[in-house]
Amino acid sequence: MLVTGCVPAAPSAHVPVKPLPPLRAATVPPAAPQSTPAPAAPSPRATPATLVRSDFSVAGELEQGGWIRGRVPSGTVSARLGDEPVRFDAIGHFFAGFDRNAPESETLFATLSNGQTITRTLAIAPRQWRIERVNVPMRKGGPSAAFMKIRRPELAAINAARAEQTDADGWKQKFIWPVKGRISGLFGSQRIYQGVPGAYHSGIDIATGESGTPYVAPADGVVVLASQKPFSLEGNLLIIDHGMGLNSAFLHSSKIVVHQGEHVKQGQLLGYIGSTGRATGPHLHWSLKWEDSRLDPLLFTGPMP
Repeated sequence: MLVTGCVPAAPSAHVPVKPLPPLRAATVPPAAPQSTPAPAAPSPRATPATLVRSDFSVAGELEQGGWIRGRVPSGTVSARLGDEPVRFDAIGHFFAGFDRNAPESETLFATLSNGQTITRTLAIAPRQWRIERVNVPMRKGGPSAAFMKIRRPELAAINAARAEQTDADGWKQKFIWPVKGRISGLFGSQRIYQGVPGAYHSGIDIATGESGTPYVAPADGVVVLASQKPFSLEGNLLIIDHGMGLNSAFLHSSKIVVHQGEHVKQGQLLGYIGSTGRATGPHLHWSLKWEDSRLDPLLFTGPMP
């Protein structure tokens, strides 16, 4: 039987995602009709849109590979999660994520315009990853000079794409599956070679059994990379920026139908599944990153329908 994917994997239990509605500013109710005495105008500080926030408001999936959305305290001029800067919009909404190897707690910091610092410590739930222990040594020696001559420009293009900041706001949305199929590779799975850990699987592999199956955008975004020729490992590679440092990568496509700089909407056709690059069969590898943290797509979508 052919196993398609980047690494072997098997089904595992998953905690259902608690979807959040898109964040939006509250609106002020209309004034009373002129035919009746109008109530006294409320103080601006009493309206939901302008209430002074003395702390972070946070909701999401507080576990390894998870994410949060929320608002920074009023008057914030800069924010960070640990040492990672956190971007926020004009009314204080932000997005952040927790790496697969995140510690048991992370701290949010906000620096206010008056110089005050506000902190919020978050408990991060650990995960039980699928670990496969094999009694063979890890292959010794790094990649050849000939391979790295090809690989360095590819890595530079990937890093440059992920560093782009666009006006995308897909980070506010409830994500959908880009394609439905068998999950043949789980995020975070890993092999241990005679006690030496190998690299963990950075995304989810979705196998459909054949090349040419279409896949769509899981959320709104901007195309920041659409490879014109296959990369050595990723094959035909597509990266979509969802805003606030969050991006999706789609690997091994047989064909990509969107172009760099294009704005895409949730559910829009992006390309077709294939097995280009280093792949054992036709499948879509979908990975998510926030800044330098790798995130679990299952915590954005919930279980496969």
